[in-house]
Amino acid sequence: MSRSTSCFQRCHILLATLLFLITAVGLTGCSTEPKKALEEPKNLVWPMPPDQPRIRYIKSYYGQKNFKKKDDFRDALFGVEQSGLSLAKPYGVAVTADGSRMYVTDAKLRGVVVFDLEKGKVSMLKTDAMGGLASPVEVRVDSKGRIYVTDSFGGKLMVYKPNGETLRSMGGADGMKRPTGLALDEAHNRIYVSDVVSHQIMVYDFEGNFIKRFAERGSDPGYLNFPNNLAVDRDGKVYVTDGGNFRVQVFSPEGEYISSFGKLGDGYGSFARPKGIGVDSDNNIYVLDAAFGNYQIFNSGGQLLLFVGSVGREAGMFWLPAGMYIDANDKIYVVDSLNKRVQVFQYLKDGEAEKAAPLDDTSKPK
Repeated sequence: MSRSTSCFQRCHILLATLLFLITAVGLTGCSTEPKKALEEPKNLVWPMPPDQPRIRYIKSYYGQKNFKKKDDFRDALFGVEQSGLSLAKPYGVAVTADGSRMYVTDAKLRGVVVFDLEKGKVSMLKTDAMGGLASPVEVRVDSKGRIYVTDSFGGKLMVYKPNGETLRSMGGADGMKRPTGLALDEAHNRIYVSDVVSHQIMVYDFEGNFIKRFAERGSDPGYLNFPNNLAVDRDGKVYVTDGGNFRVQVFSPEGEYISSFGKLGDGYGSFARPKGIGVDSDNNIYVLDAAFGNYQIFNSGGQLLLFVGSVGREAGMFWLPAGMYIDANDKIYVVDSLNKRVQVFQYLKDGEAEKAAPLDDTSKPK
């Protein structure tokens, strides 16, 4: 009788152990990420010492996994956590003036991913029935928090209130075909949109009124061939990545040709697939190249100063980089598309070598 009871007890314990292991495997199988911190390099700069650093890497944003979650039962029980919403196929990026929110367009998710950097929350921009997007490309935010998104396949520029409510749709009646790049110039009351199919730049005011279009297809100065992204400097000059001509062209606020630089090639100062573009407070021009996996920095005269990055997955490396945004504090946001992240850098002026230390996961850009 005692031997039978002992055998029963052993079998019961073994069965309970097996059930626990099966349950644990089942639950952990539902999680998407092992529990581990997102480690960032502490002092990644360009150029390398002993030269004076001009660009410093800050951090990368992937999605909700950038922010710690303290109330996950499975995390406490099994040592794992779910990553939540993550970027899938990002292209464009923009940040609010106060640095509290970052917006990223995502073609696979067919919407705009919102990084609330103060609350540590990542979500989709909830739009109304009028605000659906077929193929979001570029995004920008004005000083009032309104969000502008080019919808390439939809052939329109959408404008949303900060809460996602549709404010207006622009471009349909004006012959907009495949909008891609986008730049806002509030000082001159101008919105610039590049149309990759019509090889033109379309100009609107902030009330949504169509003003004009400039350029046409060609290879001569002032002509465009599949224009991609846009940027505007503090003087109102418009910078266009002229993708099919492998160059950057510069226009006045009214669309008059000023200058250009770049050519097809694989050497320094040349381009293969120029995409995102930005201008810092010293009027240095940053140009992403999807083929090179880097961004090159030129002075206002088109002379190459520095290049950052190469093809790869590590911090400071890129795999098909796409859009770019430079804020008023010279923080550089680069959409690293196939690596499904946004990398953030800081331009360092003279005497700013200690600026832009790595940020905590829950802090916002300063």
